[in-house]
Amino acid sequence: MTLRLIRSDACLTEGMAWLSSHEPRFAGAYRLTGPLPLRLRADGFGALLDAIVSQQVSVASARAILARMQAAGLSSEEAIRGVGEDDLRAAGLSRQKARYVKALADAALDYPALREAPTGEVVAQLTALPGIGRWTAEIYAMFALGHADVFAPADLALQESARRLFGLETRPNERALRQLAETWSPWRAVAARLLWAYYRVDKGREGIIG
Repeated sequence: MTLRLIRSDACLTEGMAWLSSHEPRFAGAYRLTGPLPLRLRADGFGALLDAIVSQQVSVASARAILARMQAAGLSSEEAIRGVGEDDLRAAGLSRQKARYVKALADAALDYPALREAPTGEVVAQLTALPGIGRWTAEIYAMFALGHADVFAPADLALQESARRLFGLETRPNERALRQLAETWSPWRAVAARLLWAYYRVDKGREGIIG
């Protein structure tokens, strides 16, 4: 099976047309959100390094740590392979994150090959490494590799957005949302973008009186 990829706004438009024809509530949500953001980013070691550093810290803290690492010459895979965990801790990483970053660098992943791999294989390879969970792997596949049929049901904003849009009594857990999202294949990544956009718009509407 050919791997369906999102490369441009035209891909999002195609995906939204399919989703809207299969689920009227998506069509209604899209009328509220307007065009969806592409949000693609470069793939490779840097993307996963950013993901690990950003775990459980503020955006400002993550940026500061990454800047310190860059200033210390510790932003490349090759450089990190050549130092110890103590050097990474000196740049601001916790002991645990230093171990994760070292493991990522030492793994020497074949990033070009990951671009051609199916989503399941990408997730399996990434989650085999310490510090990379399924959510991180799915987000990487979605935004760094542009996979069109990947979802991240552990994301709390997606869970809450689905609850709001589909009128569910309670927020669906990861398993329930993963099952619901199966009906949105082969454009689950577009559905995710829509649900994130709808979450922001619908939350904003709560504050409107009149």
